Amino acid sequence: MHVARFWHAEDNNRVRCQLCRHFCLIAPGKRGLCGVRENISGELKSLVYGRSVASAIDPVEKKPLFHFHPGSLSYSIATVGCNFRCLHCQNHHISQWSIDHGEIPGDYLPPVDVVRRARSADCLSISYTYTEPTIFYEYAHDTAILARKAQLKNVFVTNGYISAPALDEIAPFIDAANIDLKGFSEKFYHQVAGAKLSQVLDSLRAYRKHDIWLEITTLIIPGKNDDPAELRDLATFIYDELGPQTPWHVTAFYPTWKLLDSPPTPPETLTRVRDIGLEVGLHYVYTGNIPGNAGENTCCPQCHRVVIERHGFSLHNIHLHGGCCTYCGTTIDGVGLGDLDESGSESVQ
Repeated sequence: MHVARFWHAEDNNRVRCQLCRHFCLIAPGKRGLCGVRENISGELKSLVYGRSVASAIDPVEKKPLFHFHPGSLSYSIATVGCNFRCLHCQNHHISQWSIDHGEIPGDYLPPVDVVRRARSADCLSISYTYTEPTIFYEYAHDTAILARKAQLKNVFVTNGYISAPALDEIAPFIDAANIDLKGFSEKFYHQVAGAKLSQVLDSLRAYRKHDIWLEITTLIIPGKNDDPAELRDLATFIYDELGPQTPWHVTAFYPTWKLLDSPPTPPETLTRVRDIGLEVGLHYVYTGNIPGNAGENTCCPQCHRVVIERHGFSLHNIHLHGGCCTYCGTTIDGVGLGDLDESGSESVQ
């Protein structure tokens, strides 16, 4: 066990966790909503420090990040636990493990070994992903510091529920984040995720204040969060609060875990949502989970020509030079796009 960060003592030996926006009040011997932070004799402990339950070498596009060093590899790690209860979680077998089972599994993988593995695999970055990285904050924080010293980038794939003080401390070491904006109604967030939309929006505003490259993902669930007016409001929030250069990934839902009563997202629905985002003025809107759809491609916001063709996580037909569209010279927003030069029909894996 590892002494946790961001908490203070309350009466009757209780502790108030201040790591995420649930701000759990935890009695002795009990855990917070995440299931991995426990009050042990009046002191909050992290039960998952160095306990990797998943690790893999991924293309950065899988996060998904399309405008952050595209074509590069990211070493991805996770522990069990999550501070959300999403009914459709595709990783529920690890995110909800500690709630369902109690004990904490995982292989010992200290920060120094995460960095070593990432470098030996020629990864450009380390991604804290699969579950919610906020709940293994101490582990991610220490790894991110070592990664930065080793000239590696750090990526958060997150639900956006971290508290402002915790974000302020780790932000100098985070280079990019993909944040889920799961819908745009309090009812949806309460019923499907067990959280508050207002808190996610505040967190997104806090991320924007830091020098972190942001991309947003919304899983479109038929009958749950696919109202066109609501999605237009969501896209408008991204435009007004995060900036039109912020990529928005609208992805297809497939029935899973506790949300089996909703059908898969029709491709035409994603196309309509993408059109909404572009109509609002967002420069880059992508469709996901339907490989081969034209909405995977990066288009120049000025001349609208395809500058990066994608199929799944592979890049083809790159028409960039120095990070600019080779057709009209417009700068394509992002980080590391200058590393890609026009490649004709070559593929980057």
